Amino acid sequence: MSLNTAHVQGGGCLIHAGECIILFTDAVTIDFHGQDGRAFHGSKTGKLFLTTHRLIFINKSDKDELLSFSMPFVTLKDVELEQPVFGSNYIKGKVRAQPNGNWIGEAKFKLIFKKGGAIDFGRAMLRAASMANSNYPQMDNPPAYAPPEGPYYMADVPYGVPPPGYYGWMPSTAAFPDAPPPQTVYRTDMPPPYPGIIGFTDNPGYASAPPAQTAPPPQLFNGQDAKAAEAAQSAYFDPNRPQMAYVPPPSYYELPPPYKEAENKKND
Repeated sequence: MSLNTAHVQGGGCLIHAGECIILFTDAVTIDFHGQDGRAFHGSKTGKLFLTTHRLIFINKSDKDELLSFSMPFVTLKDVELEQPVFGSNYIKGKVRAQPNGNWIGEAKFKLIFKKGGAIDFGRAMLRAASMANSNYPQMDNPPAYAPPEGPYYMADVPYGVPPPGYYGWMPSTAAFPDAPPPQTVYRTDMPPPYPGIIGFTDNPGYASAPPAQTAPPPQLFNGQDAKAAEAAQSAYFDPNRPQMAYVPPPSYYELPPPYKEAENKKND
């Protein structure tokens, strides 16, 4: 996560080349815990963007020390959906700081959706994070934040439309039908330094193929039985446990042996 790096003057959202907005809401509140910096104190209300590469929050107040934050999927962990008996559903989790991201360490966050939709947004967020992490090798630190090179410009970014050349999963916008208002999204020509739902973006508008490696089966957060872990391989929620979320860790297994080698072992 990087602090105050995802906005432009006037409250616009700044995205990378090749990054697409797949969900948007302008009625979310966020709280942070575990950080002493003044920027993390108090509840903050604003707009939330789910892109193909990250989560972006833009504060509605220009008086706050936290004007925006960017949470690449590879910086998230322990993300869960909570459905309390009383009160609004919410998403909680932990996020690690990116080197050079204007803060250090780790923070807990809680996202409350004032107009509903936490479950729909959370499921989409978790699946996107799972896909991005499967394209990223396990590392001690997330990729460092780097300021965009060159100018940024207003972008007419289609809402809920996949990147060119991508024909895989995309979430429904039924629960969030309103696109970001005109003249509120800006773009740089710099590609994201971290992977999205289909790997790294090398050129504006196009995504590269994922690395030729296989991801491990998803890990069940708070899981206690193998059956639920097996279900997580093909789904992100157990219908019997709707409050739990499944996200694979960002690591790889070794590549399988070549076909000829496997065949020789079979004949032996």
